[in-house]
Amino acid sequence: MGKRCIRIIALFLIVCMGSLCGCVSKQEQNTGKNQGGASEKEKSLLDMPGDNGDYIVVGFSQVGSESDWRNASTESFRKMFTAENGYYLLYEDAQQKQENQLKDVRNFILQEVDYIILDPIVETGWDTVLKEAKDAGIPVILVDRMVEVKDDSLYTCWVGSNFEKEGLDAGEWLESYLKQQERDREKIRIVTLQGTMESSAQLGRTEGFRKILDTHKKWDMLERRSGEFTQAKGKEVMDDFLSKYKDIDVVVSENDNMTFGAIEAIESSGKSCGPGGNIIVISFDAVSAALELMRRGKINVDFECNPILGPMVSDIIQRLERGKEVEKIQYVEEQHFDASMNLKEILKNRLY
Repeated sequence: MGKRCIRIIALFLIVCMGSLCGCVSKQEQNTGKNQGGASEKEKSLLDMPGDNGDYIVVGFSQVGSESDWRNASTESFRKMFTAENGYYLLYEDAQQKQENQLKDVRNFILQEVDYIILDPIVETGWDTVLKEAKDAGIPVILVDRMVEVKDDSLYTCWVGSNFEKEGLDAGEWLESYLKQQERDREKIRIVTLQGTMESSAQLGRTEGFRKILDTHKKWDMLERRSGEFTQAKGKEVMDDFLSKYKDIDVVVSENDNMTFGAIEAIESSGKSCGPGGNIIVISFDAVSAALELMRRGKINVDFECNPILGPMVSDIIQRLERGKEVEKIQYVEEQHFDASMNLKEILKNRLY
């Protein structure tokens, strides 16, 4: 009987015991039962073919489900890491809490998974748990967000977006757009809706845009504040900005869901946004719902953050399985979209 077969059987026994070592998440305990009394995880184990020796067991700790982008990212992993593709996936939603992710990783180590995929909520605080994974001989693949550790050998590689470049590109786009509009000599008042503070996306996008901002004496950053990557918080913060500042020329929103909230707040205040509106809106992620709003004239430009990471991570795992080396940093391909493009055609082929 193969090692993976033994491990999958052990996983089944752990799940059946329920509370042992906290291996079943609260969500599964409370909502994961079907009418027959077995959780989805138990049922998937029971439904697996008899010969389990070739399955690669992967533990994935996801940030949460706070945005359209996050949900698309999760779905790309669920579609890729299936039994049909030779995997058994243990998925955990950390619900925006680092302490949950630390527990997830330790549970994956306890269950002797073959690989750990981690989308870290924040960059710091990972040295100890990643060393535990390394000592257990389990490769850790980081996705989307980075970690700040003293020893980068604690993780195998990272896959995701170049967030600082996204911020730089946004600043350069605004520079060019203002010149086209013959507003490059005007004072430009800007507010920024930042994402979850200390996350890689927030740090990179803020820093990239700041580098362009610092080259323009007439660009005035009125305030930056976290909208926590959510629509509700984005609206709340934008409402406050609008009441606090009489004139706002540009909103830089570090993800689409915050942008949706910001647009609600802008329109509720009697102002307009997008091409031809009172306020220029710069967004990030480029999910379909945002491109649809752009098509309707509400958003000026959106910088893509590609969430389809599952296939790239699978390719990495397959290379590691063959004993091959992999690049430490791997960026996904991305582009930006603006209101001058044929968005109707683009949306027809959009995957997320």
